[in-house]
Amino acid sequence: MPTALQHILQICQQTSQPASPAVCALTNEILARHGNACQAILFYGSCFRKSDDRRGIVDLYLLVDSYRSIYSNRLLSFANKLLPPNVFYLELPFEARMVRAKYAVLSLADFQRGTSSHCFHSYFWARFAQPAALLYARTDQVATQVQAALGQAVITFITRVLPQLRDYFTAGDLWREGFLLSYRAEFRAERPDNLVSLFDVQSEHYEQLTRAAVELVPFPVEVLANAGPVRYHAGIPARVRHRSHFHWRVRCLQGKLLSVLRLLKGLFTFQGGLEYVLWKIERHSGVAIKVTPRLRRYPLLAVCVLFWRSYRRGAFR
Repeated sequence: MPTALQHILQICQQTSQPASPAVCALTNEILARHGNACQAILFYGSCFRKSDDRRGIVDLYLLVDSYRSIYSNRLLSFANKLLPPNVFYLELPFEARMVRAKYAVLSLADFQRGTSSHCFHSYFWARFAQPAALLYARTDQVATQVQAALGQAVITFITRVLPQLRDYFTAGDLWREGFLLSYRAEFRAERPDNLVSLFDVQSEHYEQLTRAAVELVPFPVEVLANAGPVRYHAGIPARVRHRSHFHWRVRCLQGKLLSVLRLLKGLFTFQGGLEYVLWKIERHSGVAIKVTPRLRRYPLLAVCVLFWRSYRRGAFR
């Protein structure tokens, strides 16, 4: 493993803190449900960043050995393989309160593929370039594979974002632009100012990641020493920049289509999915959408109507 990649993994591990007892309880419940199929469990998202499992829904990723081993229903297995991940809802009573989570199911092989430079769309490598904690690994070998994939996600993210920047840039320029690009490549309710804060609240972490990862990107990047924030100069040919602009436009169109398909698929796996979507939109965008009792009886139609109303009111970007 290259020394620079080892450094990236060390930086990623610095962001991990011991999981709260509530998150441990959720992890144990998932392990009890899915048994030997579980290879690893990752904790990421807003509850992880804020170290708070009380004010939101905990985001977990369950990595499995294969989809057939986790499902008795072949349709669920096929849907997970065709358009990963499948997302499920979990809630547990814990210390006189209810702790809630949604966990996404993905095979370890698909996780490694999705964070690699061979994966075109940003859905996985943009998510896992951000901090995440490994809560469980079946073996030391699995732990090493997952950690290497997390490091690779950082390299893929930076490689795909660099051609979108000016010749001279800072780590802040890189990550803020990357967050905006990757969130635009899906239907996301977060506001641009919230995306900027993703860098600001952990700026030292992202500064260290950038310094380590630029050694591994396929472009010549020079580190410029000065009194202020570290600046970089990347010599990227114009043809590469033009191709990158085109690729991000394609990701935007592709991602929005995939977002709709994942949302529709979630109606069949995510208990209370309609209520969760309404809550998520209002929480991140401030846009409250009401769904009539009559419409609630037809979840598929309700999601289509909800999506259109939300889009017209500016909930999605």
